[in-house]
This record gives sequence, structure tokens and C-alpha cells, in this order.
Amino acid sequence: MSERMKLYDNHGRVINYVRLAVTDRCNLRCFYCMPEEGIDFVPRPMLMTYEEMLRMMRALAQVGIEKVRITGGEPFVRKDLMLLLRGLAETEGIKTINLTTNGTLTAPFVPELKALGIKSVNLSLDTLDPKRFYEVTRRDEFDKVWRTFELLLKHDIKVKINSVVMEGKNDADLIPMVELTKNYPVSVRFIEEMPFNGGEAHENHWHWRRILGKIKEFYPETYKIQDEPHSTSYNYAIPNHSGTVGIIAAYSRTFCGTCNRIRITPQGVLRTCLYDNGVMNLKDMMREGATDEQLQIALQDALNNRAKDGFEAESRRFMGLPASESMTTIGG
Repeated sequence: MSERMKLYDNHGRVINYVRLAVTDRCNLRCFYCMPEEGIDFVPRPMLMTYEEMLRMMRALAQVGIEKVRITGGEPFVRKDLMLLLRGLAETEGIKTINLTTNGTLTAPFVPELKALGIKSVNLSLDTLDPKRFYEVTRRDEFDKVWRTFELLLKHDIKVKINSVVMEGKNDADLIPMVELTKNYPVSVRFIEEMPFNGGEAHENHWHWRRILGKIKEFYPETYKIQDEPHSTSYNYAIPNHSGTVGIIAAYSRTFCGTCNRIRITPQGVLRTCLYDNGVMNLKDMMREGATDEQLQIALQDALNNRAKDGFEAESRRFMGLPASESMTTIGG
């Protein structure tokens, strides 16, 4: 493939963004993500090494991947994560590195994140109430998350708070979370609950229209603002608020038409959609001796058969099994 070639899928969508999960392990046990007892984590030899991740990202950058988001599990659970981030910062062609974290282990690394040029961090936080935080996450770690929040703002790193809205669990926190945008220049983004919880039955009580209606009930002056290209969220502003509010229709899947991203799991499995169950394994290809060009060609071949949206991707899953695995195995 020619240098800096762009990747397109079979629906004409440019693909320039990778969500790279570095681990399936997490130090929280949020009930909407995994069972209280946890899941069967991947044996370490089956995970990609940092060297493999960097080689893969160099190859993908040559064919148009410009943005990478590091996810997990919880990325900072994996030892020496900063080694990977430093390597990515030096990778030619990678223009943007972002990070999704639960914030419990992140605070000590915030100054170096800033120094490396990481401009945006997604902070998972479903409630501002410490007691409810414990009920949702099954861990007493709220103070650590809030410390991370404060340090990110202090170091002028853009913060997006991701909050999953759950019936009878944290729906009472929806408006307090909105109120956070009054004094803080952050984007609070509410996410429809998804079925990726490790196997329990799922019902989407809080779809995006209901979330928006609740916000407008308290803030009738809420108005729509321009969404960024390829945005997964519908974004809104409230007069005299420093921040903004977003709603991610992750279960309704209304943003699929502009999707520019792929996911790579900690085992190296390529997912061309959140709702598929993997189409190929890049780690195995590298370990079997594939060249960079062969990786690039295989990726383009996979994109040539990409589902048009999350519903089609889910319908293609192996043996028709519905999406129910833990989000930590996919990459948040």
C-alpha cells in the first residue's frame, strides 16, 4: 500500500481513528459492565505487548490512522502504561492521543500526560454522590476520581465525563451531573446503558430522547450546539454554564452513519464495530510473521466487508449470539 493511503470502508466512510484497549482488567466492578465476582480475564501471554502495539500503530499510521484512544478495562491497571504513551507520542502520523480512564489510578500521571501532549481525557463517572458511587462500582474510590478530575482541569487537559444512565441506580444523579457544567468547563456526556455487562439481561430504560427530555424539564433553555465531525454525542449548551452536555445514543445507535473508528482489543482482535464480535486477530498475524503491508491489506479487506451499522453488526455475530460480553473485553 502507498504511504499515507487513507482507509475507507465499503460504505465510503474514512477510517482514521483507533480505540486501542491495553487490558481487559479493571479495579472497579461497575454492575453495568461486569458481574461482582469479575470475569475470566485473558492470560497475559495472550495480550499484545507494548512493542506489538507500537508496531501495529506505526503500520496503521502509514495508511491514514491519525487518532488513537487508549482504553481498557482500566488502562492504568496495566504496568508501565506511560511507556506505551511515550512511544505513541513519537509515532509519525499519529496526531491525537486521547485516554479513557476511571480516574482511580490516574492522578500521579497527569503532569506527564500534559507533557506528552494528551489534550483530552474521558473520565468515567456515573454519580457525584460517594455512597452511590460505591453502590455502582462496588468500590470506595470516589475521592481518588475527584482528585484526578481536579488535576486534569488544573493542567488544562480537556475533560469529558462519561456517565451511564441506569434506571433506579443513578437516574437521580442526572440533573446534579448537568449542574457540574455550571462552574466547570467540562462536557458531561450521558450514555444509554448497553448490553455489555457480562451476561445479565439488559433493558434500555433511558434512551437518548428521555435523557434530553429530563434535562430540558429542569433547563428548558437548553439548546443544540454544533457537533464535531464524527461525533458520537448530540451536544447541548445551557446559558451561563461553563461546560456543555452531550448524549451518546450507544444503544439506539443513531451515529453509525458517520463512524470513523475501529477497535482493537487487548488480544489484538479487530472489531470494525462495537457490536460485532471480532473479525480478525492482528496480534496473531504479527506473531506468525506478517509484514506491515500484510497487516494493512488485511485491515482494508476487513473494512471492505464492514457492517453499515451496529444492528447489522450484531446480526452477524457468531452463531447469532447477542451482544452481552463485558465491556472490559472490548475496550470502553
